[in-house]
Amino acid sequence: MSAPTYEDVAKAQERALRGGDPSRWPDKLPVRDRLAVLFDPGSFVEDGVLASAAGDALPADGVITGVGRVEGRPVAVIAHDFTVKAGSWGELTCEKQIRILERADRDLLPVVYLVDSAGGRLTDQMGFFPGRRGASAIFHLQIKLSGRVPQICCLHGPSAAGGAYMPAFCDWVGMVRDNASMYLASPRVAEKVTGERTTLEEMGGAMMHATVSGCGDEVFDSDWEAVAAARLLLTYLPDDFRSSPVRREPEAPEHVLGDVVPFDPNEAYEVRDVIDGIVDAGSFFEIKARWAEEMVVGLARLDGRVIGLVANQPGVRSGAIFVDSADKAARFISFCDAFGVPLVFLQDVPGFMVGVEVERQGIIRHGAKMIAAMSSAEVPKYTVVLRKAYAAGYYAMCAPGFEPRATIALPTASIGPMSAEASVNAVYANKIAAIEDPDERAAYVAARTAEQERDINLLRMAGDLIVDAVVEPGDLRAELAARMVDADRWTRVTGRRHHLISPV
Repeated sequence: MSAPTYEDVAKAQERALRGGDPSRWPDKLPVRDRLAVLFDPGSFVEDGVLASAAGDALPADGVITGVGRVEGRPVAVIAHDFTVKAGSWGELTCEKQIRILERADRDLLPVVYLVDSAGGRLTDQMGFFPGRRGASAIFHLQIKLSGRVPQICCLHGPSAAGGAYMPAFCDWVGMVRDNASMYLASPRVAEKVTGERTTLEEMGGAMMHATVSGCGDEVFDSDWEAVAAARLLLTYLPDDFRSSPVRREPEAPEHVLGDVVPFDPNEAYEVRDVIDGIVDAGSFFEIKARWAEEMVVGLARLDGRVIGLVANQPGVRSGAIFVDSADKAARFISFCDAFGVPLVFLQDVPGFMVGVEVERQGIIRHGAKMIAAMSSAEVPKYTVVLRKAYAAGYYAMCAPGFEPRATIALPTASIGPMSAEASVNAVYANKIAAIEDPDERAAYVAARTAEQERDINLLRMAGDLIVDAVVEPGDLRAELAARMVDADRWTRVTGRRHHLISPV
């Protein structure tokens, strides 16, 4: 056989760039079209396009890797081609992914993963599974990169078996409705092992992971929307842990924060209305919006500066902190701390949820995880007491003892181990029960409640330096913006311990 000519190489390259036939999946965007949505026009430089061209002739061996630009900033990419052996991983597929991750580690490049893979290529299991340059090395590199550079995943199709850990090690996972899935075993395997009969959507679909497991951050109706969201998210993040998020021109909020927060501690309201009255208009990028909805977290801009928001949601389960919401907050706080994003805590919390069920789920352990993440975060932190701040929930949402730069209270704020009414019932339960006359009992309770309220009123809290300022709602944005300017010279402390031992 004669040696390949340049014409043969050119044909092989053309075949690799063309990929497989996407017509069998009319609802999917071809992989190179996904890259066109992600990157600035003409900016993508590809590596290893001729992988496997001399052997099985699998176009690019089923994965596209390289570096492009997002708003002029270099970003590495791993993009599986679902038209080539269902995006499965062989020896060269792994090698290409390892090489681009090594480059991202060396050059501190953010990484976007466009995942659409059936998992390991069983016809090449010695190539992808056991060796030093197989799938395990990919995960090892992802973990090395964690907290050093942003890692963003768009899940367009399956992410099966061990490959499901590729999204799991990312900072954000956007999933495409009806197409995306991630699971450690298929429904067929699960039925064989456990006897369970289920569907792929029930066990590993986009809505399940976004609402139940928390493994997905958002669900999108199309491939291009997921990729566009990933591109937008990158604009809130720095290139790496040593950099700062890019500031933009300030924009006025959607509305001036008025009487959104009611004085009645039991009246529900929408905390996103508070957020919209503080941050630059249209800038709130919510994360895990469908999961653990009693906690709202996300990135936004305040006076052009990127901030992270952690807010209790009184409209859902009274804003109490549950196992999942503690995990949601802990992960987001760690994410912001890794990339130098200041944190604003919006407190309206009755405390952690109590009861047999949550105790058995480990609410103490999960709450400790949230408190540990908040306490160890070195970025500037600011606490705003919107209304009630009770029990250990007050601590978890960055109480003064955890050294926020400032604790700010609205006129509706109330801070204490519990509400005045609950405190009276706890302290005077026997005395109250012994009063037979209903009117006398009510008068006694009212008097004791007034005593408790005098002990935790705002003037006392400010006078004892528990809160640094009491501001009207309409002044809260300006108060926060002014205080953040003072922290612009913040730098991370060096020489401390490597890391805490997380309560997990």
